[in-house]
Amino acid sequence: MTEITLHLTSGKGPDECCWVVAQLAQAFIREGLRQGVNCDILDAQEELPASLLLSITGEQAEAFASERIGTIQWVGDSPFRPGHRRRNWFVGVTLAPSPETVPDLRDEDIVFQTMRASGPGGQHVNKTDSAVRATHRPTGLVVTAQEQRSQHANRKLAKLKLALMLEERRLQAGDHARQAHWSAHQSLERGNPVRTYTGPLFKLRPSR
Repeated sequence: MTEITLHLTSGKGPDECCWVVAQLAQAFIREGLRQGVNCDILDAQEELPASLLLSITGEQAEAFASERIGTIQWVGDSPFRPGHRRRNWFVGVTLAPSPETVPDLRDEDIVFQTMRASGPGGQHVNKTDSAVRATHRPTGLVVTAQEQRSQHANRKLAKLKLALMLEERRLQAGDHARQAHWSAHQSLERGNPVRTYTGPLFKLRPSR
């Protein structure tokens, strides 16, 4: 079975874009159910997540993901600022890097520590010592994962989070071409969305 992980990000957008990230994940889950694709939010979904990771599994996972990679536009009134004139909000969807393809991420450089899950986290969080803290010793980067049911799954998620952070650092520190890519990732390509949703129910606008 094919498994793909998408990274949904608000870039540097305001709270409205973070809200769109959360709503877009739910829209993808609904669309996946209709198309025989399973979509699961991997990391804790805050009320206003700047970004989140979405696992896509199923025989049609690759096609489903490819149709959604790029800039996503939502057209609607701000849920936080009544009367605000802006009605077009943009978020980005990219493929999350596979930990195995990130050259700076080696198993021997990661220190895993188990801990007890705590705080809000939905139905998946249990109160056993299944949560994981992962430290990347060469950079000092630290991530935690407690959203999955097992310690093994949380270790895998923590490693994925480290891969994402290291890849972002690499792009930031790379050559001009990589910096241009990073700038595009942060600012988002607002003129050419791959999908457009409208209204509070996130209805997909038919492509022209």
